[in-house]
Amino acid sequence: MEKEALKVVNRGEEDEMDMLGYRLCHWKLAIVCVGVVLTGGFLLLLLYWMPEWCVKATCTRTPIREAEVVLLRSTDEFKRWFRAKVRVMLAPGKNPFDCPDSRIVANGHTPHPAENQTEDCERKHSEYQPVQIRYFTLHSTKYYWNDMIQNFEVLKGLEDLGVKCSSVHDDHSKGLTEDEQDYRRLFFGENEIAVKVPSVFKLLIKEVLNPFYIFQLFSIILWSADEYYYYALAIVIMSVISIFTSLYTIKKQYVMLHDMVATHSIVRVSVCRANDVIEEAISTELVPGDVMVIPANGTIMPCDAVLVSGTCIVNESMLTGESVPVTKTNLPNPSRSVKGTEEDELYSSELHKRHTLFCGTNVIQTRFYSGELVKAVVVTTGFSTSKGRLVRSILYPKPTDFKLYRDAYLFMLCLVAVAGIGFIYTVVNSIMNKVPVPTIIIESLDIITITVPPALPAAMTAGIVYAQRRLKRIGIFCISPQRINICGQLNLVCFDKTGTLTEDGLDLWGIQRVENSSFLLSETHACKEDLVKSQFVACMATCHSLTKIEGKLSGDPLDLKMFEATGWILEEATEEETALHNRIMPTVVKPPKQLLPEAEASADQDMPSYEMGIVRQFPFSSALQRMSVVTRLLGEKCMDAYLKGAPEVVASLCKQETVPHNFSEVLEGYTKQGFRVIAVAHRKLESKLSWHKVQNVSRDTIESNMQFLGLIIMQNKLKAETPGVLADLRRASIRTVMVTGDNMLTAISVARDCGMIPPQDRIIIADALPPKDGQTAMINWHYADNPPKHVSATGSNTEEVQIRLEEESSGAALHSMEHYHFAMSGKSFAVIAEHFQDLLQKLVLHGTVFARMAPDQKTQLVEALQSVDYYVGMCGDGANDCGALKRAHSGISLSELEASVASPFTSRTPNISCVPSLIREGRAALITSFCVFKFMALYSIIQYVSVTLLYSILSNLGDFQFLFIDIAIILVIVFTMSLNPAWKELVSERPPSGLISGPLLFSVLMQILVCLGFQTLAFLWVKHQPWYHKWTPSSDACSLSNYSHHQNETNHDEHNIKNYENTTVFFISSFQYLIVAIVFSKGKPFRQPSYKNLPFLISSFALYAFILFIMLYRVDAIDQFLEIVCVPYQWRYTMLLIIVVNGVVSVLTENLILDIILRKFVFSRDKQGSCGITSATQTPQEGVDRWGERFLSFLCCQRRRAPKAKYMNLAQELLVDPDWPPKPKTTTEARKAPSPENVSYQIISAT
Repeated sequence: MEKEALKVVNRGEEDEMDMLGYRLCHWKLAIVCVGVVLTGGFLLLLLYWMPEWCVKATCTRTPIREAEVVLLRSTDEFKRWFRAKVRVMLAPGKNPFDCPDSRIVANGHTPHPAENQTEDCERKHSEYQPVQIRYFTLHSTKYYWNDMIQNFEVLKGLEDLGVKCSSVHDDHSKGLTEDEQDYRRLFFGENEIAVKVPSVFKLLIKEVLNPFYIFQLFSIILWSADEYYYYALAIVIMSVISIFTSLYTIKKQYVMLHDMVATHSIVRVSVCRANDVIEEAISTELVPGDVMVIPANGTIMPCDAVLVSGTCIVNESMLTGESVPVTKTNLPNPSRSVKGTEEDELYSSELHKRHTLFCGTNVIQTRFYSGELVKAVVVTTGFSTSKGRLVRSILYPKPTDFKLYRDAYLFMLCLVAVAGIGFIYTVVNSIMNKVPVPTIIIESLDIITITVPPALPAAMTAGIVYAQRRLKRIGIFCISPQRINICGQLNLVCFDKTGTLTEDGLDLWGIQRVENSSFLLSETHACKEDLVKSQFVACMATCHSLTKIEGKLSGDPLDLKMFEATGWILEEATEEETALHNRIMPTVVKPPKQLLPEAEASADQDMPSYEMGIVRQFPFSSALQRMSVVTRLLGEKCMDAYLKGAPEVVASLCKQETVPHNFSEVLEGYTKQGFRVIAVAHRKLESKLSWHKVQNVSRDTIESNMQFLGLIIMQNKLKAETPGVLADLRRASIRTVMVTGDNMLTAISVARDCGMIPPQDRIIIADALPPKDGQTAMINWHYADNPPKHVSATGSNTEEVQIRLEEESSGAALHSMEHYHFAMSGKSFAVIAEHFQDLLQKLVLHGTVFARMAPDQKTQLVEALQSVDYYVGMCGDGANDCGALKRAHSGISLSELEASVASPFTSRTPNISCVPSLIREGRAALITSFCVFKFMALYSIIQYVSVTLLYSILSNLGDFQFLFIDIAIILVIVFTMSLNPAWKELVSERPPSGLISGPLLFSVLMQILVCLGFQTLAFLWVKHQPWYHKWTPSSDACSLSNYSHHQNETNHDEHNIKNYENTTVFFISSFQYLIVAIVFSKGKPFRQPSYKNLPFLISSFALYAFILFIMLYRVDAIDQFLEIVCVPYQWRYTMLLIIVVNGVVSVLTENLILDIILRKFVFSRDKQGSCGITSATQTPQEGVDRWGERFLSFLCCQRRRAPKAKYMNLAQELLVDPDWPPKPKTTTEARKAPSPENVSYQIISAT
């Protein structure tokens, strides 16, 4: 059969997958059916759990174009397998953007949406030109076969065509006919984000088919066959409670997501048809290319659409977490621009988001022309929209990759191996003793259920549930409980700046105007009579995106503060006033009368007042870092243009003679003090520019040859809690990183002020430049100096615009310094990520400040940090942080808005004090998981040893003995030992990241040996007692004088439960469970001590007292119930001595040998500073983990390996690298290696 290479779908995207084609093979299917019958259905379960095995076992490879089934594997680190069935659809054509056949037009009308509308359309169109289209569906996304690329692809919407901005206006703004709409709906489906809530039955089947519950079912059947009915019933009850609790939680989450998505998802919309007719329709009928009318009173957007006429005020909190209304303007039409100066670029919802209305956002109000409605062209629908992608990421999240869970599976395999040894021993021993075959089968299988405890998952979950409750009490809500454990491993936390580290709002600190190309002295107020008619104040009053909503000013907080500082008044035209004019009524701003000169204020009312109308607005663009407006002063013929934005950008757009010579020094002085600086500029436009021409002129034409007016200095104060929290994290050896969209030097200043960068540490600024004019990409290295204590208007001499360089640092001094931090902008980060991939990992090892970062760059940074094995936390206020919050190991949103649904954790406290609390609870939950796992492992081994010893004399533990141990001891202890709350402060030591670590392995192995030794000692010792004989129903070892040799055969114990060995092993093992519970329940430094856990304390003492009582004092009813026999008091006290010595040895082994001696003399060889890493990159605990790895390597006869964490290896490499860190005033260039196969870059440095 022909085979072909792997195909790749979604190449370069987050959900990239490799794909193979398969065709059903009947003879393979027949063999599998026989196998299913022979294995009693187990093979079917195995194929259900392993989709790749299922496909390979029933199908044969075939080219993708002929495949009936496709097998896909994600290309990320998880390598997950998916199976999808290829279906065939009949349609009039293969391209959804082609015009349908003319014969369909007559019958294509669908006035009312049917429930199965897509299927109806499919049947209807298939009658005419039946073209077969192959497709498959995976994760709510349809993949269609494309003959041109010979691969499957996703049809997302209008952007698939690669349309230019002019084409959106000229070719797609007229609307679709009903037939075109029906035809496109065949491909794009209904416009809905369908979150189907599965039925309880489906959820039940899926939950029950979990491997854990299948094993429990096997255990229950086995115990029932062995007449262990009571314990089997107990496990059934536990399983039923666990299953229905899980079902309730899953169902509730589905219902919550469904309700969130369903709210306003289906609305009535007005659609423009190609014949200029406007029809009412249901939003589910919309397809890409439809033109919808945005109502004046607003709506919830049911799709992603680009504005082609009019303006909208939109609340995008659903997507960004930012509740500030945003102004959306119509997409510029280059074909109608003046002199055709505006470049006609491809439309992109990301690049043109200021003109795009996103699904799920709330259009508050619109502004429109008289006779021309506010229209938008539908770009994407359903799951292809921005809201759809967010919902899909919640419905189909990436699995949580955590070392604890991987190690837990390995440990379980070890237990299975131990069970295998016991299985073989039981079979051989039983055959040698001529035990009946049914008994051999039951007892040998029973040893497996003893070694692998069915209650383990429930026990492991308890600590997480308790931690979730404690988090809820302190205002931290969690939608992904499994991530609580991961929080305990965080060793790096990224913080957004504005609204997270600093206050949300900005205060106007002052202004510094420019006259005659020179800075004047700074002024604290702009609201003054002598400035009211200045161009500077006019720019502050007009250059913004503020609007009035229900009579209240609303918009960006910075714009709001700036406008309020002027004291001016903003007035907007009402809908009635707008409808009376042939063009949009401009927003008008004017100063209050008290600010005007007295002569004007007291003049005749008929005289025109001092008012300015905002004729056109070019919204703020994060890519351009500026915004501008065109205004007209009442009574003036010429219009004015005002510009504000990042100082460097504004200065570059001004006439150089108007920019003060000391501009860079003054700017640097302010930014280094942490101020946010905005520059303003002005330009008088030509009188020939009419209102109509202004509406079509390009932005670049307006924003050129400006006159520099000065600087606006805004103050962004640190939140009171920020320095203290960062100090706590630093003491706990947890790295902190700032990721912000703000200015570089402002971010550096804030990082120093809040303690993220200590005063004595160096800051290295990486300024990367992309390839240009034949030159390769390069990085210029600058060393920022320490911040000045005072700022001067005149500044001081510098060689660079933004950075004062340190020239006196020698290479040797630089190499010897350990504490340095890299800072870079978003642009530099993008260049480094593309051209210096090997260097990127070295930079993030010490990178602390990342400024001017776009939302997707924040996500890329988190991924880069994770690529060097950091456990990354991300804390943001929800605005532009959604992607990073989702991608981080632990995302903490400080926003309670709907965007927080993408973050695993949401804090009601609007400051970063929640971060240490979350890490402390995570560490406590993680240590609890370790304690529980160790305890459950010892429980299994202790019971395994007990049963194995008793099997040697053809005995076993009794049904009620099992029941007492498993219910009264194990479950009570497990669910109470998990209640220890978190330790009150963060410590520098981190808990182990997995079970395969030195201290954990040593602890478990030593306790196994101790328990094995003492249990075996007691088992053998009892046989050497002078009163010992083979027990019979008439035996009475408690009274040797009355001992009788007569046997009562009628009461013979057929299972041989009652004997002296059984009673001895039962008492010794019962105390061993309690001993290891006490030994493993450690407190400091991650949890509160066990004596503060009252339920655990009471339970432990009660069980100790009860077992001690029934061991020392004979109670016939209890003895008969537990099937224990009477032994002499001398042996009872001997057992007590064995138990006491066992307890002492266990405590000494755990606390003295492990915690003191080995940690001090063995584990302490690895010091934090040995790798030359700054704070938080290596802790003593990681030295312990490395010792554990070496110990395991020695046991397995493996060669010594380097540390697993990549950042440790990098740190070791950098220690011996003479060229690291880069020297000041040097340049690092990148060039392609000469080998064509090698696309990496060689790094060469030049001064």
